[in-house]
Parts: sequence; C-alpha cells; structure tokens
Amino acid sequence: MADKDIFAERGRSLEEEYFRKKDKELIEKLRRAATATEARAEMGKRTGLTDPELLQELETLGFTPETVVLLPLVPVVQMAWAEGGVTPAEHGLIVKLARARGIQEGGAADRQLSDWLDRRPDEYVFTHATRLIRAMLAAPGHGDLSADDLVKYCESIADASGGVLGSIGRVSAEERRLLATLAAELKGRVAEGEK
Repeated sequence: MADKDIFAERGRSLEEEYFRKKDKELIEKLRRAATATEARAEMGKRTGLTDPELLQELETLGFTPETVVLLPLVPVVQMAWAEGGVTPAEHGLIVKLARARGIQEGGAADRQLSDWLDRRPDEYVFTHATRLIRAMLAAPGHGDLSADDLVKYCESIADASGGVLGSIGRVSAEERRLLATLAAELKGRVAEGEK
C-alpha cells in the first residue's frame, strides 16, 4: 500500500510541476504579447498609422518604437544603394539628414541606420517600407513631412554620388530609374489616399 502512496504522491508532484511550468510559459507568452502590443501602439503614435496590419508589418520589418523614426529614410537609403554601394558623400548626407530629423548619435535608430549604410537591407524591406510610408503620409497628423520632401532627399543622395564617373551633379541611369519609381510610388499613392 505504501508503494501506491509513493507513486501517487510522485505522480501528483510531477503533475503540479508540469502545470507550474505551463503556467509560467503562458504568463511569459502573455507578457511578450502585451509588450508587442504596447510597442505597436507606440509606433502607431509616432507614425500616425492605426491599422493593426500595418503596425504588425512595421514590427515584421524589424522596426521598434525607437527605430520607426527611420521609416521615411528607407527610400533615401535605397537610393544610396542604387549603384551597389554607399559612397562617403552619400553616407555623410544621410547622417546629416538623420540628425536634422532628430536621430541622435549612438541611439537605437542611429545604430540601425549605420547598419543599413554598411549592409544593404533586403529588397523586401525597401518594398514594404515604401508601402508603409505611403500609408503614413496619407494618415492624418503625420507631421510636416511630404512625399515631395522624400523625393528631394532622394534626389540629393543621387546627386551626391556623382554618377558613374564621380562627377558631382551627374546622376546614373540606375539612380534615375529608381528615383522615377520612388517618386511615382510616393507621390502617386499619397495623392490617391488624400482624395
């Protein structure tokens, strides 16, 4: 009889341990979900986006409340990479633009930008970020930034690279094509969203 009690007690102990472990895992999962929800809400405040799918997409692209300020600079980074690498002039201009937009040296956004300037982001980031930027620009209260501003920033980057021969003011064919594409995507869709 004592053996049955020992086995029953051991079984209850294992069962209790199992459920404690499951409870702990569930609490941690809920905590992570709450943190993610808070992060998406903060990104929504900073971008003007309210659609949960768009906020989830920001998160999927790796943006955080600290780095979402970089979203409008993604086309500028894309333009810098148009010819396969970022020139020192482009790098300097992008950093100057980032500082003008309030991105502080050494912060999370600055580190992310530095990473993008050292290693080209995936094409997926460029494609999806452009869609998110259009939505952000169409959102009420998105700030003082416009599609025209972003296109001008991209033009400045294209001009800074100096084209194939390095002569200032000479924009390469790749950059002209990308600039036309970005201008159409940013300006065209924003105009539709504002109607």
